[in-house]
Amino acid sequence: MNSNNRKFNLSRRNSLKFVAGAIGTGILAARAGADLAAPEPAIAQSDLTPDAALQKLIDGNQRFVDKKRQSPNQDLPRLLEVAQSQKPFAAILGCADSRFPSEIIFDQGLGDLFVCRVAGNVATPEEIGSLEFGTLVLGAKVLVVVGHKRCGAVDATIKGAQVPGQIGSLLDAIKPAVESSKSKTGDSLENASKANVVLQANKLKASPVISKLIQENKLKVVGGYYDLDTGRVTILSES
Repeated sequence: MNSNNRKFNLSRRNSLKFVAGAIGTGILAARAGADLAAPEPAIAQSDLTPDAALQKLIDGNQRFVDKKRQSPNQDLPRLLEVAQSQKPFAAILGCADSRFPSEIIFDQGLGDLFVCRVAGNVATPEEIGSLEFGTLVLGAKVLVVVGHKRCGAVDATIKGAQVPGQIGSLLDAIKPAVESSKSKTGDSLENASKANVVLQANKLKASPVISKLIQENKLKVVGGYYDLDTGRVTILSES
């Protein structure tokens, strides 16, 4: 075979590989789009009920408080087990505060929690959409909004802080909670932080996707309050 024929065959072979790769990529993209448009029901980890999923979080937090963490699902076998797919049993909407990562305070591991974090634990459209995916498609059985003691975003909202950039959008989302808690006695920051947890949980429950899962007893939405001093998460509300 002369050099020209070899060049032609190699070129033709590479072209076929390119076309095959493009077709494969298109198929994968189409499947991904189909999953989002009409997702198949997911089987949550260990087929937990919503109540059992919540209890699993409560038990994990108790271990954390008692300094008896088991640090489950944090080894290489677990890493490999969840590398191709995920079935988290719980979803978390938490504040972006660096002092309470969910996997640590609830003593969980890789693939256990579907976590969204944003300052003030506010339920923005993007966060709601993410959590709709985590519950409807991935099958999380409990969705917990976790606020915390001495939340800077809530404190700034109370003080009417003048902030630059997009920070103000976060404070605007918290203002209704601040207003609703003004008449309560006690610590104003704690009252507003807890009211904000309930407010954001109610926003999530107003989602047609999430409300349907609640009605079908496939999901529980819970509000929680984290104490920075003790490490304990207190349940504020359930549905």
